[in-house]
Amino acid sequence: MEIARPRLPWWLLLPWWLLWIAVPVGGVILLLRLGFRLIRRYPISVAVPLCGVALVRYCGWWWLVFVVLALVAGLLIWGGLYPDPCRRYAVLPVLSEWRRATVYAFRWRTVMRLADLVKRDRGKEYRPRLRAVRAEGWRDRVRVRMIPAQSPEAWELRRDNLAHSFGARSCRVRVLRPRVVELDLIHRDPLVRPLPVPALDVDANAVDLKKVTVGRTETGKPWRLRLLGSQLLVVGVPGAGKGSVLWSIVWQLAPAVRAGLVRLVGIDPKGGMELGQCPEAFDRLVFGNGADVVELLEEIANEVRERAARYRGIRRLWAWDTGEPLTVLIVDELADVIAYQPDKQLRDRAARAVQTITSQGRAPGYVLVGLVQDPRKEIVSFRHLFTTRVALRLDEPQQVDMVLGDGVRQRGAAAHEIAESTPGVAWVKQDGQREPDRARAFHVTDTDLEVLRVYVTAPDATVHPFPTRPDNGERGVAA
Repeated sequence: MEIARPRLPWWLLLPWWLLWIAVPVGGVILLLRLGFRLIRRYPISVAVPLCGVALVRYCGWWWLVFVVLALVAGLLIWGGLYPDPCRRYAVLPVLSEWRRATVYAFRWRTVMRLADLVKRDRGKEYRPRLRAVRAEGWRDRVRVRMIPAQSPEAWELRRDNLAHSFGARSCRVRVLRPRVVELDLIHRDPLVRPLPVPALDVDANAVDLKKVTVGRTETGKPWRLRLLGSQLLVVGVPGAGKGSVLWSIVWQLAPAVRAGLVRLVGIDPKGGMELGQCPEAFDRLVFGNGADVVELLEEIANEVRERAARYRGIRRLWAWDTGEPLTVLIVDELADVIAYQPDKQLRDRAARAVQTITSQGRAPGYVLVGLVQDPRKEIVSFRHLFTTRVALRLDEPQQVDMVLGDGVRQRGAAAHEIAESTPGVAWVKQDGQREPDRARAFHVTDTDLEVLRVYVTAPDATVHPFPTRPDNGERGVAA
């Protein structure tokens, strides 16, 4: 018979007189540790009852009633005058402690065991430790300390299990530092309502080409795209909101376009159904996918080479003081130009020109904004040349990894689950960024495009002179 040898705790071997001393001391230390943990994790829940007991003990019940009424009145006035600070500093901390106690701490041990995130070794159980819980209304940020020899991939594979276990719609996993991950448990979508476009800025110098605001992220921060030194690929099925991203970029660049600091070049294979809504914003605009489109692409590719040759030995990245405008090439339905073109010779020429622009245009100041519906490799074989990729609503889960990179879908970037009623919602990922961002572009209506047309064609528009271009003996500073 195989039996386990009984193991006695080491402290039973101590002398009886030492136990009489150690037991009270150990009890006091245990109570202090429990009290410290309770205060650290539930400061409001501990402080409020203690203050209430002290107030009744030294002042009486009437003082407690008066203080409670005064606090309630103060919170109501604070919330009416300054709702955001009140929500941030008063409502959300209380909600965080409530959800930690009633949702996560209450179920944590059972969920970790049933999700196979607990390990046993030599009779000892190793369980992930629940750290901070921050409720933000639409999501809960749960910080977890992993057990030794556990990887974040183990949590990514159990996202759906954790979401259903804690009553959330979805779960995302983010790595904060070694052995610490944060779970974003989503309860509702903060990007349901469309976002109106902001007012057009009249100051061209206020346009920051490294931070072009085209919408808002789900955390409430501005959604900024980097155009200078970047190439942008936007992928989405019909009706996903590619036009919202496109026109949001044009809308924000309008002051610089009007001043002559940015040049827009457009290609619309759909005969002008999209870019033809405001052709006045473009310096050059070609419709269809014929020979004239290929000639325009080759012309831009030659400009890239010529400008790069002029910058050789002077600078490594385009800047305002070059005396030349930043060129933004917008290609709506890129696949019609490089994949669906029936003429093989034109198709190959277009693909070579686009590859030249995306691979060499970053430094001399040429940005390609390509919009496409099908992200497969045989359609866009050079997706890796686009440093910023935007995934709108997609058809299949595999397409998420095609657009944003391998393993992104496991971390929660569910672009295939975006609702049809929320066009413009997208997942965004830039090179060097592990976690993608979820955002929604501005909703640009036909009325907004009329305003844009009037703005760029206004008779009082002035072209600002560029700074003097440095000569060959003066080297520009790399941006």
